[in-house]
Amino acid sequence: MNALKKTWNHQGIIEKFEANRNEELAGPMVAYMKSHFPFLGIKSPLRKQLLKEHFAEYALPEPEQLFEEVWKLYNLPEREYQYAAIALIDKMKKHLTPDDFPVLQLLIETKSWWDSVDSIAPHFVGQLVKMDRTYGDKIMLKWSQSNNMWINRSAILHQLKFKQQTDVELLFTIIKQHTDSKEFFIQKAIGWTLREYAKTNPDIVKEFVAEHSLKPLSKREALKHFV
Repeated sequence: MNALKKTWNHQGIIEKFEANRNEELAGPMVAYMKSHFPFLGIKSPLRKQLLKEHFAEYALPEPEQLFEEVWKLYNLPEREYQYAAIALIDKMKKHLTPDDFPVLQLLIETKSWWDSVDSIAPHFVGQLVKMDRTYGDKIMLKWSQSNNMWINRSAILHQLKFKQQTDVELLFTIIKQHTDSKEFFIQKAIGWTLREYAKTNPDIVKEFVAEHSLKPLSKREALKHFV
């Protein structure tokens, strides 16, 4: 079936996106993201449809070319292109290996905001940790001590979808390193990951919250399902 597809070309995404540029919609999207990024004005449903059409029309790049192609999109100014780059990684996530921690870290550190970070950390970073828990845990502890707040947030969130596979000791160790943080996005991440794990093990989360001094936002988020 791939033989019938065109050879991968990221320009096809650019052409589709540019043909659907909508300045009227772009304004509110820029405002919603606190003016951190320009937007083409393509809302999520249409963007996903355009990407679906592109992936149906073009064969995926070779695995060794993945991140070269990802950066061609990620480095473009409009935010929709970062979303497209992340979608490309998702299409090829079976090819990711623990060797990709550095490039994922660089993506998180580039054009950083909650939308890109929260797509990369729980999905791709978490996937790499599961491949090699010993090595992955070591990397996450290192990320937790980074000077970059978004890397810290990624370390907190990487087990977000692990459920019964959660390494509770690692989760709580990383959270305790950041309980004094004044950063909104760190406090929110702590509460979010605790709330998510509470769906699997509510008693241990309630016990942790009771025994540790969390910021009000973190505590409120962590216990949201209990009230």
